[in-house]
Amino acid sequence: MKTKTLLLLAFPLLLTACGWGSGNDEYSFESVSLDESDSISASYSGGKQTLHAMFHVDLDTAEGQAYKKRIDAFNQVYASTGLRVVPEFINRNAGGTDYETVLITKQMDGSLPDLITIDSPNCGRYADAELIVDVSDAFSESEVGDFLTLNTYQNRIYAVPVQESSAGFFYNKNIFRAANIDVSAYTVENPWTFEQFKEVCAKLKTYGTMPVDMRLDATGDETATYLLYSFIHAAGGKFLSDDGLTATGYFNSASSKRGFQFIKDLIDAEYTSYRIQPQDFFTGKASMYLSAGWTIPELDSKFPQQFPNRDSWGLLPYPKDVIRASATGSWSYAVTNNGVENKTGAIELLKWMSSTNSCNTVAKATGMVPVRKSCETPQGEPEQMLFKQLEQTGIERPVTIGYPEFTLAFSNMIYKLRNNTVDAIIDSVTSSLQQGLDLLK
Repeated sequence: MKTKTLLLLAFPLLLTACGWGSGNDEYSFESVSLDESDSISASYSGGKQTLHAMFHVDLDTAEGQAYKKRIDAFNQVYASTGLRVVPEFINRNAGGTDYETVLITKQMDGSLPDLITIDSPNCGRYADAELIVDVSDAFSESEVGDFLTLNTYQNRIYAVPVQESSAGFFYNKNIFRAANIDVSAYTVENPWTFEQFKEVCAKLKTYGTMPVDMRLDATGDETATYLLYSFIHAAGGKFLSDDGLTATGYFNSASSKRGFQFIKDLIDAEYTSYRIQPQDFFTGKASMYLSAGWTIPELDSKFPQQFPNRDSWGLLPYPKDVIRASATGSWSYAVTNNGVENKTGAIELLKWMSSTNSCNTVAKATGMVPVRKSCETPQGEPEQMLFKQLEQTGIERPVTIGYPEFTLAFSNMIYKLRNNTVDAIIDSVTSSLQQGLDLLK
């Protein structure tokens, strides 16, 4: 079958399917305090039904607990209707258990849950493969207008964001003060340039610390693509044609090369390294750390010796070159095409999990940007900076059914920069990407 073959090209490693056994159905629900708007009587009248939902994080994480809280609240509110939800939590990178691999395996053996979380860039691929269903009619015009972003394919809504995201450079203020480096003038409206970024790195290197962790080691999953792709946009580059199926002349254009060259320059000058350890910024060995809002809760609570308060760290926007550009896009909820014809209950759950109350609960747990305008507006810094950067400079990753092929090519490009020049590898990487995209036409 064509659609299953396409998915397996992106996720070649198969695991044994994790079916919905009695252990999951006996999930223990807890009574929770309901928000005022949650307490409105449920209008569902579709009969007794048990739904299953699958989330991409461990239950014991802050994000996992936020999902659980909202599921427990749903079950509490809908108890009288006969509608209940059983969740499953599968960490996307928990050893050999890759979330997407489990998801595709479930599709193949017919055990898909009713609601899943998906990484937003995969929306087009999943929609084209008929793994998820069109939910456009579930939302009114006013509801659609309340979301900062939505995940569409062929102008139809297929997934609704859990939250939004933005990233930047966390920096150690104590090191910057000691090195006599002033970055206070760099804002979302007036960001530093590529050259100014290099100048700061040079001063930090002279001071004696590793200037910046650019997350070059994170090519094994989506992290490197998410954090680094916007440098190519900032240089005026573009990865794919508008239809998302042509890479030649885009991925390897002169402007795209300029963006990759900026990253290569940092490597060659030893301003960053593939050998930086994950904790080096948090222990003071690296002065800056490219990351997203999810790092805020960590800095607020997990490293009191190095970062006792917010006066000890800050967050700087992405640097610009030709234009301002920053990373955006996060995880989303989607209803699956799992053979259950009546989607009324699944749609009810989708709307609940994407409601304003759910949005607030998850955003507070993750430190990410709330995706609904009716959610609580982020206050203070750096939350306000991330919110403004998202609104003003956020550019999404390529919208294409070939996104898995694209992100693999981008990761290969970053990985190969350690031993090669940009010119030596970009045409080959682009050619391989184009071959993969051609198979989807």
